[in-house]
Amino acid sequence: MKRESWIGQFARWATDWTGSTTAFLMALGVIAIWLLTGPIFNYNDTWQLVINTSTTIITFLMVFLIQRSQNKDSRAIHLKLNELVAAVHGASNRLLNVEDLSEEELKLLHSHYCHLVKLAKKDGSLTVSHSVEEAEDRHELKRSQTLSAKTDRHRSRGKSG
Repeated sequence: MKRESWIGQFARWATDWTGSTTAFLMALGVIAIWLLTGPIFNYNDTWQLVINTSTTIITFLMVFLIQRSQNKDSRAIHLKLNELVAAVHGASNRLLNVEDLSEEELKLLHSHYCHLVKLAKKDGSLTVSHSVEEAEDRHELKRSQTLSAKTDRHRSRGKSG
């Protein structure tokens, strides 16, 4: 596997470190020191400017670190889900890289799954059917199997009575 660049390694280290308890306690300590020095500096504009400037710079940098971390996590989750969809027999391959579809395509796919839920609710189960392509067929198959089972039970009761 390709090794991460030094800037990527630094960004990962910064992301990990800033999310640590140590970083939180240090930030708390900096704020406490800033508050305690207020009376020394008579709460003047420079005293306020120090904390305002510091927090603005830190927030600006953290936005990019958080976004980088979320992008990487999201990409990893999508790859794992793609692997599962590709490996599961009967799963719809159209869901591979579904995150790359347009908003309209996602809405259309969502409406298909909403239809699938409606079909499943009719039978009282939300987990039996799972694929857009198979929804109608499975729904009809389930209904015919249920009717067949009821007919068989009715026949067996008639013979034993």
